[in-house]
Amino acid sequence: MNAMKRPVPESDPLKISKSAARLSIVAAVAALVFLASLHIVSPEFDPARRVVSEYALGHYGWVLSLMFIAWAVSSWALVVAVRSQVMTTGGKIGLVFLVIAGLGEALAAVFDVRRPELHGLAGLLGIPTLPIAAVLISFSLGRMQVWSSAKRVLLWTASLTWVSLALMAAAMLSLSGRIVGVKVPIGWPNRFLVAMYCLWVISVGWQAIRLRGAWRDSNSAEPDLHNGVNNQEMEMHR
Repeated sequence: MNAMKRPVPESDPLKISKSAARLSIVAAVAALVFLASLHIVSPEFDPARRVVSEYALGHYGWVLSLMFIAWAVSSWALVVAVRSQVMTTGGKIGLVFLVIAGLGEALAAVFDVRRPELHGLAGLLGIPTLPIAAVLISFSLGRMQVWSSAKRVLLWTASLTWVSLALMAAAMLSLSGRIVGVKVPIGWPNRFLVAMYCLWVISVGWQAIRLRGAWRDSNSAEPDLHNGVNNQEMEMHR
C-alpha cells in the first residue's frame, strides 16, 4: 500500500527542450497548412467524401507527402521536448506510442493508397496510437506540480483526439453498412482527426515553452531578490 502511494518525482521545466517544442509546433502547423492547401490545388476531390490519403491520386501527391512528413516530425519533436518531464511508467509508455505514431505518419508519406497493404500498415501504426499517447502523456504531465496549470488544456485536447477517432470509426462503419440507415461522409471526420491530433501536439508544445519560460524567469528573479536583501543589510551596517 505504501508503495502504491509513493509520490511521483517532480520534473524540472528547465530540462524542456525549447527548440524541440518549437519544432513540434511549427511542424504540426505546417501539416495543417499543407492539408488546407490541398483543398485549393486539388478541388476535384470532394472533402466530404474523399479521405485525405486520396490526394495522392491527384497531381499534388507530393504536397500530401510533405504533410505526412511534417506530421511525423511534429510527433517525434514533441517526444524530445517533453521526455524529461514524463516521470510515470504510463507516461513513458505514452512516449513510445507517440514514436510509433510518428513512424506511421512517416510511412504514409512513402507508401500512399496505391500501395494499400503498406499504407494500411502506416494507418494501423499512426491512427490508433496517438490518442493512447495523448492520454498517457497528458495524465503523466498533469501529475507534476509545475504542470498543474496546464493540466486542463492537455486533458481536453487529449480527449478531442479520442472524439475524432470515434467519429472516424463511426463514419467507416456507416460506409461499410454495419450501421444501418446512416451514411456519414467520411471526408470531414478524417480531416477532423488530423486537425485534433495536430492540435494536441501544438497544445503540449506551447505549454512546454510557456512553463519553461516562467520557471526560468522565477529562478532568475530569486538571486536578484537575495542580492537586494544583502545590499539593504550592508547599507544598515554602514
